[in-house]
Amino acid sequence: MSMATAGVGAISMAEIAVFGCRMAYRTAQAGRSPVALFLHGNPTSSYIWRNIIPHVASVACCIAPDLIGFGRSGKPHIDYRFADHVRYLDAFLEGLGIHSAYVVAQDWGTALAFDRAARRPQFMLGLAFMEFIRPMSSWDDFHQQPAARATFQKFRTAGVGEEMVLDGNAFIERVLPMSVVRKLDAAEMTAYREPFPTPATRRPILALPRELPIGGEPAVVYARLNAAHAALRRAGFPKLLFAGNPGALVSPQFAQAFAASLERCHLVQLASGLHYLQEDHPDAIGHAVAGWIAGVEAARPGWSRAA
Repeated sequence: MSMATAGVGAISMAEIAVFGCRMAYRTAQAGRSPVALFLHGNPTSSYIWRNIIPHVASVACCIAPDLIGFGRSGKPHIDYRFADHVRYLDAFLEGLGIHSAYVVAQDWGTALAFDRAARRPQFMLGLAFMEFIRPMSSWDDFHQQPAARATFQKFRTAGVGEEMVLDGNAFIERVLPMSVVRKLDAAEMTAYREPFPTPATRRPILALPRELPIGGEPAVVYARLNAAHAALRRAGFPKLLFAGNPGALVSPQFAQAFAASLERCHLVQLASGLHYLQEDHPDAIGHAVAGWIAGVEAARPGWSRAA
């Protein structure tokens, strides 16, 4: 493991070997308790949490991995299916000795969080989430914009998806900036492009749209996430759901109904936002997560400010 020396509250980069491959992560306030684990989605990295972590570092040790194949993590010769990400994330957490955490997640990060909560409920101190992945009965349930549904159907089409995502880099150049309300600046776009300079390096990006659980397919992912969502409805740990307006995968109305279906779930309705809410509302999300963690910690048995 390597880590740059950082001031109190500052973010540094570190890495750990997982199955012989590098997994990188951002960290702040290393060594303190509790842990806040940040899980990103496609095609981003821990970079998307850069403006949120400083807020949460006031109350927790922040750990934000680059999922395998993303960000500064390595790109081993694997299929990058959902099960692969589960396996690598499990090993990452075991390697760092993280046995419980407040999980903050978006997009495919939520699928990983829900699945882990179902398998290891004792790990979850709480869950804050947004723009989440869920089993969908048909393509009509996938996205609020018909054009986006058509695009993702093309991503799942053999040959067409390869041309769009691997050769044309459409996910980085089109999907990402069009899913943020504000305009990402040149430095931000450079940071998002950097891990994927060639068609071969973009294979992890293409794999995940093909894992979306829609209409029962792919069957293994659909069944696994259906079970995870059922467990989430029964779970008693505290939850915090963020919704943008109009949102992308999750509308404000759907978020309200979903939050009401869960135990101990508080809904935070953000202002204008699409899919990558972290880019449009980092301060609001960061402040809310920090306050939520502080409140949950204060209510835990045996808690003291000195601890």
